[in-house]
This record gives sequence, C-alpha cells and structure tokens, in this order.
Amino acid sequence: MDRLKTFSKGALLFASLVLCTQSALGRDDGRYTDSPLKPWFDSLRSHLGPCCSDADGVAVADPDWESYGGHYRVRIDGQWVEVPDEAVITEPNRAGRTMVWPVKTAFGISIRCFMPGTMI
Repeated sequence: MDRLKTFSKGALLFASLVLCTQSALGRDDGRYTDSPLKPWFDSLRSHLGPCCSDADGVAVADPDWESYGGHYRVRIDGQWVEVPDEAVITEPNRAGRTMVWPVKTAFGISIRCFMPGTMI
C-alpha cells in the first residue's frame, strides 16, 4: 500500500511539472525567420527573464489591456491578469503593437513579459 501511495505522489508530481513547463516552452517554428525585427524580439527580456521571441508573444488589442491602479493589466482568455512591474519591458517598442508573453500553468496564468504599444 505504501508503494502505491509513493508511486501516486510521484506520478502526480511528474504530471504537475509537465503541465507547468509545457506552456513555457518556445514555439519558434521558423515563421519569423525573415522578419527584420526577429533579432530584436529574440533579445527582449524583462526582469523576470527572456521573453523568448515574437513567436511566443501575443498581440493585444486596445480593449484588452489597460493601466489600472498604477499597474498594467491584460485580458487573457476572458480574465484580467495583473502584470507584475518586473514583467514590463521599458525599452522603446519597435513593433508598435502591445504584446504580452503569458505563461499558462496548472496554477493559472502569469505574465513573463509585457510591452505596451506605442499608442499612436
């Protein structure tokens, strides 16, 4: 019986790790290889780490992000997610559009990087 409990705990831990890391893996499948902004996207990083490229980011429409209470928040999958200050990219936005790099895990959605649009 104890072996079964140990196996079950190990299997649960392994499944949790797979679910937590699967969304964080890069999806650069070569679609953006010819983009003149690719090296810039690849170099982007917040205080939380590298953003991982344009292929991992999601463009955000104006109604789906806002400054709220002195911080940014973004709507992802129908829910508002607060952007940690450490995730905000402060360098000039060469792409022009607002982008977010979400990480979806078994525990919810967190934001690795957020780049406000140029607001032109």
